[in-house]
Amino acid sequence: MGRAQDIDKGRHGDFADWLAPHLPMLHRTARAFADPADQHDLLQELTLALWRAWPRFRDESAAGTYAHRVAHNAALTWRRGESRRRLRGVAVEAELVVRDAGSDPQGALLERLYAAIRQLPPVERSLILLSLDGVPYAEIARLHGLSETNVGARLTRIRQRVSSLVEEADDGV
Repeated sequence: MGRAQDIDKGRHGDFADWLAPHLPMLHRTARAFADPADQHDLLQELTLALWRAWPRFRDESAAGTYAHRVAHNAALTWRRGESRRRLRGVAVEAELVVRDAGSDPQGALLERLYAAIRQLPPVERSLILLSLDGVPYAEIARLHGLSETNVGARLTRIRQRVSSLVEEADDGV
């Protein structure tokens, strides 16, 4: 039994090392897919999904690309389940949390940005998150089965839409 525990501890240590560079991306994905009150829960789900998928990673693509794909799919699955279970009253609580964060203007702006990103369709949300993470257009294109030109055009439209949504939120504040 001791040997199995040693192997499991080694595997856990390897996973922690593999996961560490992807944690900022997981945080951004959680913020983009979940309201503030649910972001920690989603972050745990994303980490668990990566833990489960990690043994299937075969270095056929960049580790970041693999982590993005697993996290994005897990976030979509989580979002579908949450939307079926949640009541609209939780949105009011999340709005109160955001208003409390209003004392930090930069934090409030960042929250409006993520609120705008949450309004995007899933594919657009994935494209903008990958772009914000600095993933090259070629890698984004490969991940989504698009051409680099199409990725660039879509991202231009997405950025304009996010900007409009943030401005609308600013006008409403």
